[in-house]
Amino acid sequence: MAIPDVTDSTIAQLVSLKGRTAVVTGGAQGLGKAMVRRLAEAGANVLIGDLNLEGAEAAAAELAERYWVNVIATRLDVTDSASIRAAVDLAVRELGGLDIWVNNAGLYPNVLLADMADAVWDQTMAVNLRGVFVSCQEAARHMIEAGTKGVLINVVSTAGFKGVAPGMAAYVASKHGVRGLNKQLAIELAPHDIRILGVAPTFCETEGNMAALEKLPDRVRTEISATLSSALGRVGVPDDIARAVLFCASDMSLFMTGSTLLVDAGETA
Repeated sequence: MAIPDVTDSTIAQLVSLKGRTAVVTGGAQGLGKAMVRRLAEAGANVLIGDLNLEGAEAAAAELAERYWVNVIATRLDVTDSASIRAAVDLAVRELGGLDIWVNNAGLYPNVLLADMADAVWDQTMAVNLRGVFVSCQEAARHMIEAGTKGVLINVVSTAGFKGVAPGMAAYVASKHGVRGLNKQLAIELAPHDIRILGVAPTFCETEGNMAALEKLPDRVRTEISATLSSALGRVGVPDDIARAVLFCASDMSLFMTGSTLLVDAGETA
């Protein structure tokens, strides 16, 4: 088995996801919805998995009508292995297979070290790290059994490369963990022609991020605000990240695995 040589493919063929099926966790709004939009526009059928089923169903209906692909929704709890397995089964049953899995769901609590309860740490790891691991495990199991040359895409963060503001210990640790997981799973899955890539966004203007920012202590807002004036002249928007995810999902990135792509307007340069 080997990744094919696509030298003779056109750009349109390389970007096209026609005939492929993707799952996006946390896809009801924000970054996730933008990712679903770009994947659907490229021709993929998409399953949106989210705790917010109503929002996921609304996004699915909107994008299916816009792009004439099959977009469906399910309630997905990434802390529950059975829920993840059910999402895999649903994608295969209703959409015909599983080629792309995007782990986008995440938590970003802000609690200082001295004040952090075990439950906050455990919940952050359950969503941001264990949920990513189990999702990759279940998606890869199906891809291996089906002989699919698939791709797993994990949303990291610039916090997977550095420390951030005070109070972000659990989040930063979880994202460093995902970045390490990408490297290890790339080794294990390469013999099955399954690629794994990470995308590391900087802060972007999303519904969730802006609402969370308002709830943070003044000291943290000050730290984060200092990073919002990027070297490229503006704050990130969801589609900035979605385009990188599309690149990873498509054959444009076919000779890449184990990497985490920074989409940060030079923040970590």
